[in-house]
Amino acid sequence: MARCLRAICFDFGDTLADEATEVKDESGTTLRAELIPGAAEMLRELKRRGYPLALVADGRPGTYTNVLGQHGVLDLFDVLTVSELVGCEKPDARMFVTALDHLGIPPADYGRTVMVGNNLERDIKGANLVGMVSLWIDWAPRRSKTPADALEVPAYTIQLPLEVLPIVERLERDCPPGRIQPTP
Repeated sequence: MARCLRAICFDFGDTLADEATEVKDESGTTLRAELIPGAAEMLRELKRRGYPLALVADGRPGTYTNVLGQHGVLDLFDVLTVSELVGCEKPDARMFVTALDHLGIPPADYGRTVMVGNNLERDIKGANLVGMVSLWIDWAPRRSKTPADALEVPAYTIQLPLEVLPIVERLERDCPPGRIQPTP
């Protein structure tokens, strides 16, 4: 079946992993953490449906291999884009473009990709800057819940990772040519 969406990208902390459970070493690398309820199941289902998955995260590279490996979901990701390796942090467009380039997605199709993140300033603004569909997970109390400007307004808002699945289904169902438009 032809898919409208070309890829789904994810932030890490408080999007997939519960930052409150992180155990870090002296360098700031997370050694282990718990996933947010439903995160592993959601990733497995998206991969089962054939979606390329990318991590777009700020921080230490070892964090992601440690925690995603701990929960058996590391191999579900086609690309790990980590700020320390890219040389910039979100919302810098290079973070998102690097992930999409590694997935082989041309700029004309950025509007057919989704970025799921918990931080309005970094994840949502960055995704909106490059023309991705922004999906804000309002799960943790640690981040601002009020957009500072129009670029921080997400196309969609969810509370739990499993809520990504019906949004993806809606985007596939309502897919026009070019950029996907949010539906109310």
